Amino acid sequence: MRLVVARCSARYTGRLTAHLPLATRLLVVKADGSVLLHSDGGSYKPLNWMSPPCTLAVSGPGGDAAERGVTEVWVVQHQKSDDRLEIDLHEVLHDSAHDLGVDPGLVKDGVEAHLQELLAAQIELLGSGHSLVRREYMTAIGPVDILARDGAGAAVAVEIKRRGDIDGVEQLTRYLDLLNRDPLLSPVRGVFAAQEIKPQARVLATDRGIDCLLLDYDAMRGADDPESRLF
Repeated sequence: MRLVVARCSARYTGRLTAHLPLATRLLVVKADGSVLLHSDGGSYKPLNWMSPPCTLAVSGPGGDAAERGVTEVWVVQHQKSDDRLEIDLHEVLHDSAHDLGVDPGLVKDGVEAHLQELLAAQIELLGSGHSLVRREYMTAIGPVDILARDGAGAAVAVEIKRRGDIDGVEQLTRYLDLLNRDPLLSPVRGVFAAQEIKPQARVLATDRGIDCLLLDYDAMRGADDPESRLF
């Protein structure tokens, strides 16, 4: 990855026409060929950019550009369209290159698979006396996240979401309809478990006789001690 901090202006032509007047900006040239222009604001979003496949050609300024103080011209041309980004560099304040290696990618914490694994291991969060039957209990329309038994031996179907909305309640309702047709399981009680449950989803679940359970991911994985909280 190449990082260049420079006083520059830019012109973009193709699907639209845009112009960036002269200012100090960060230019990022990535190994995949993409080129991005960033200002010191605007969060993560670049002011302008060119995504691969594209080529970067660097040349000296023409006569008129040189008179305007341009020292270097970057032309970034997309290989599959007419999109073109031209950057006039007036003064380079920093120029460095770094080999970042192979990135392993983003590993999301607290996804539904993690929540399912933790709840299966801490099935008592459903209530005293509950026991796990199995995770990913298959039905004709897909797997129920957790099938358990309560203290009285009755079946309990649990649907787990990070953010519980109406669609999740509807999904659990369909599972319950199928599971309650099985005489070996019926009657099956439903539990809608999530880190956050929207009010509309809670109302719908309650109306359909489905219990709601809020999951505290940090506490479940031992990263937080609820007893030590001030509030």
